[in-house]
Amino acid sequence: MTTVLLAPDKFKGTLSGGEVAAALAVGIRRRRPQAELIALPVADGGDGFLDVFLSAGFERVRLEATDAGGHRCETWYARRGTVAVIELAKVAGLARAHADLGVPHDPMRATSRGVGELVAHALDAGCRELLVGIGGSASSDGGVGLVQALGARVLDRSGAEVVAGAYGAAAAARLDLAGLHPGIFRARITVACDVDNPLTGPLGAASVYGPQKGVAPDQVALLDRALRNWAALVAVTVGRDHRLDPGAGAAGGVGFAAGALLRASLRPGAQMVVEQLGLNAALQRADLVITGEGSLDAQTLRGKAPAVVAAAGRACGVPVIAVAGRCLLDVVTLQSAGFDSVYTLMEEAHTPRQALDEPAALLERIGTRVGDWMPHG
Repeated sequence: MTTVLLAPDKFKGTLSGGEVAAALAVGIRRRRPQAELIALPVADGGDGFLDVFLSAGFERVRLEATDAGGHRCETWYARRGTVAVIELAKVAGLARAHADLGVPHDPMRATSRGVGELVAHALDAGCRELLVGIGGSASSDGGVGLVQALGARVLDRSGAEVVAGAYGAAAAARLDLAGLHPGIFRARITVACDVDNPLTGPLGAASVYGPQKGVAPDQVALLDRALRNWAALVAVTVGRDHRLDPGAGAAGGVGFAAGALLRASLRPGAQMVVEQLGLNAALQRADLVITGEGSLDAQTLRGKAPAVVAAAGRACGVPVIAVAGRCLLDVVTLQSAGFDSVYTLMEEAHTPRQALDEPAALLERIGTRVGDWMPHG
């Protein structure tokens, strides 16, 4: 009996990784009803990070927290045993900020506080391993809000708590860590971080990511000075300057605060996900792997989930098929990355519009074609 491992990432804007796997499974079973199909959707540290853990049996934990605009919102994280999985975008993400109709998004006042509230909730619930995906952030506060929610006091020159957002980072003059949540010192915190930008400077959070979050051109230098001020204060407090650490500029400086003040380790998100979900163990049983995402392109090869799956498949000697909405890579590049063949919605569809409107149906047809190609048994 042939065993197929279905390990796709999401097709952004259309289907989750789980939905991609389900559609492929329908098509494969039309031709190979006896095949064993293992669904193991994957992700990196951005959108869809939580969904793959739910698919793997984690439970949803619902709560209220503070969104990037400072408003209370309903959100959730995932938990299994003493492991908690938190997705920044679910509480302080840019998509959520823009969806807050009637309340203009102010990137200079946006806060990461809600992420700290989720971490605190998980620690209070007894979790001892926290996996935090930080893609899609709306804030650029250097992680000030994150650590405030966990008990740190960030004070201005008058001794008052600083305001939210980058203005708080600019005003920070004293950092008191005495009240930091004690659970932090008993837990292992790993941050899924897929960029290596420093906190400040021309490649830092303000210059590179500030404009993407709505920071005006004349505010970029102000934001960078605010983050420099915050980084200098943290350096004096902890005895080391972390502003140039790889990934410190991720999520507007959440990567910086997590590493410098929460003792978190920063790791590529896709690699962390596949390890947590047991990809290598599943590969030992597989005769074929199918992975993919909405667009296979140069970014895929920079450590995104399908590339990680393909490399693991090649290491185990298992053929890897890619599925995608579109593919911008040539055959030589695909094969050197570990993909043996590729199927795309654009090739399967009659029109580009159909590829966007009917992705599940087209993936079922691709699954049927893969089933025709698979050996009997």
